[in-house]
Amino acid sequence: MRILIDADGCPVVDIAVHLAKKYQIECIILCDTSHYFDRDGVQTITVSKGADSVDFVLVNLVQKGDVVITQDYGLAAMCLARNAMPISQNGMIYSKDNIDALLMQRHTSKKIRMAGGRYKGMPKRTKEQDQAFEEVLRGVLIK
Repeated sequence: MRILIDADGCPVVDIAVHLAKKYQIECIILCDTSHYFDRDGVQTITVSKGADSVDFVLVNLVQKGDVVITQDYGLAAMCLARNAMPISQNGMIYSKDNIDALLMQRHTSKKIRMAGGRYKGMPKRTKEQDQAFEEVLRGVLIK
């Protein structure tokens, strides 16, 4: 088992790295050249900017049993197909039971945006969200 982090815009990198070190699990941070990550004892892979460039590298690295931290439903679906365990930054474990509905929600939202509709931005991240993520990831790593 390894932890792979889709780190572009990910607010829980430090939590995941801390738990990886605590449980002595290999951790790989993936990001594009718009971001910079340098954490002791953790491999960082930086790829060129481009639509889904990090996603394609990550999905080619992921192996059965790996934990993938991402907020991208499409990447989560690809990881599920590779028998990995994707987890959202809020601690939701993506599964075969929920991924289709999430992908449909993403598709519907895109259609609304393309038609000129707007959504409110995301509310500010809370400590409770960080705690929920940490609790779920810790539970996955202990199993």
